[in-house]
Amino acid sequence: MSSLLTNSTAMTALQTLRSVSSQLSTTQTRISTGQRVATASDNAAYWSIATSMRADNAALSAVSDSLGLSSATVDTEYTALTTVIGDKDSGLTKLQSLLVEAKTAGIDRSKIQADVTQIQQQMKATANAATFNGVNWLSTTTGTTPTSFSLVSSYSRVGGTPTIGSITVTTANYSLYTSTQNGLLDTAASSSAPSIDTINISALTDSAADQTLLDGYIAQVTAGINSVASAAANLGAVKNRIATNTDFVKSLMDSVDRGVGQLVDADMNQESTRLAALQVQQQLGVQALSIANNSSQSILSLFR
Repeated sequence: MSSLLTNSTAMTALQTLRSVSSQLSTTQTRISTGQRVATASDNAAYWSIATSMRADNAALSAVSDSLGLSSATVDTEYTALTTVIGDKDSGLTKLQSLLVEAKTAGIDRSKIQADVTQIQQQMKATANAATFNGVNWLSTTTGTTPTSFSLVSSYSRVGGTPTIGSITVTTANYSLYTSTQNGLLDTAASSSAPSIDTINISALTDSAADQTLLDGYIAQVTAGINSVASAAANLGAVKNRIATNTDFVKSLMDSVDRGVGQLVDADMNQESTRLAALQVQQQLGVQALSIANNSSQSILSLFR
């Protein structure tokens, strides 16, 4: 039956065209954004997971930055410690050699003391200069340095509970000079003996008592070398741990990015093929609707 009020063919063509246009709009959105799940309405579960993982990745990025800062700080302190240990021409190693040389009978110990004083001053200057971002673990003479530092090293989330991992560094393990003079280099050997920082041999002679005193100084400096070397070794281990954590965090961030991509990224090969097909369907739909609309014109011929 031909009806003037109801054109079923046109209604079907219009419904099909609307469906094709909706699919075409979705495909164009995926192509422009590169995502098949861009909003919660696309896929609520995947969108929620992707949003949470992106937030986790932002936290991991902050951890990576923190590890970079921690690495620079530890490297600064480690470099200063190795400089204080020195070699045959500097640092504690040179100081030990000078004290052994001072054991020689008849030697002018006042001239050796001149070198000793320069080494003592240089070691203190090195410790004072071991500052990064206002942090100095080697020279805590101001009395305001915290007793420990927590270096952020990791981030994880189980369910809705985040966990922040950290590496704890105890300042006393690395302090060479402190406000209370109990550091590795400014602690007195006894109530009547000087610290490594204040050793003075200019007045010593070849007497047995003074030779014994020199032996004590040499043993004291040797112990100081061992203590500083141990502190440097500990910092070296911390450096390695930070480097390992840094590599792991970067790898983990890449893994999370890949995982999120698999959930929400659009397959551009598939979408481009779908776009071409839908464009053709849209054109055909327009033509079908035009034909359906023109079919009502045949009713006019009945009244001519």
